Amino acid sequence: MSDPRPIGMFDSGLGGLTVAREVFRCMPGETVLYLGDTARCPYGGRSEETIKTFGMQDARFLVEQDIKMLIVACNTVSSVALDYVRAEVNDIPVVGVVQPGARAAVQRTTRKKIGVVGTAATIRTGSYEKAIHDIDPDITTYALACPLFVPLVEEGLLDSDITRLAAHRYLADLVAKGIDCLILGCTHYPLLLETIQSTVGGGIQLLDSALWAAREARDILFAMQGLSLQPGGGRERSRFYVTDVTPQFAQNAARFLGSPLSNIEKIELEQLTKTI
Repeated sequence: MSDPRPIGMFDSGLGGLTVAREVFRCMPGETVLYLGDTARCPYGGRSEETIKTFGMQDARFLVEQDIKMLIVACNTVSSVALDYVRAEVNDIPVVGVVQPGARAAVQRTTRKKIGVVGTAATIRTGSYEKAIHDIDPDITTYALACPLFVPLVEEGLLDSDITRLAAHRYLADLVAKGIDCLILGCTHYPLLLETIQSTVGGGIQLLDSALWAAREARDILFAMQGLSLQPGGGRERSRFYVTDVTPQFAQNAARFLGSPLSNIEKIELEQLTKTI
């Protein structure tokens, strides 16, 4: 058996395209319906109630497109409202980006010392620490907000002096704590993987939450016999929705996805807000 329906995926902006990129890598035959709520990005500074509302609006819009799975490719919604979304969207699997990354780190740490970097909003929730301690309460976690990383990525400064200086300034203390795993708890951060790895050294394993979310999605679909049997080319058949097109949109979209994004459609916010 197989299920040719698409995988739905949303983020407050374009960073979630790093999750889409990993989905295409590990499931090349799958199509994706991606929603980036760029008109209301970022979600991180919003109240918990607003984040829940926005998350449900995004989810419902995609569910109405007859998807077979929903990936919440937004660390803020995954941290604050994943259980809420799951309770409301209970007829298809819902995968977040927090728990897959946490599980991967727990399986790989030998020193039982794990670092987490993310936006201020994600770190403030303590979601990664909670997910780790739910699996193994004996692990020590060190969480750190790295607010400069997102704007540096969006400016395309992936391997510049200023980015390397910021990485050293942020990460030196984590390295000194003796961590052996570092979770990249923001969908922008995989684009800085090489800079971060060179900063922390080869003795610390980096865990990309986008990668592990995509792998968890694959494992769930495989267990459900829901993987698409269509030949490759899912990327070309996929559709990408945004609620606003910003001046740097094309460059950032290509940067996150790893290739230019042409099959894109702008939708009005009313198409989201009417779903609740």
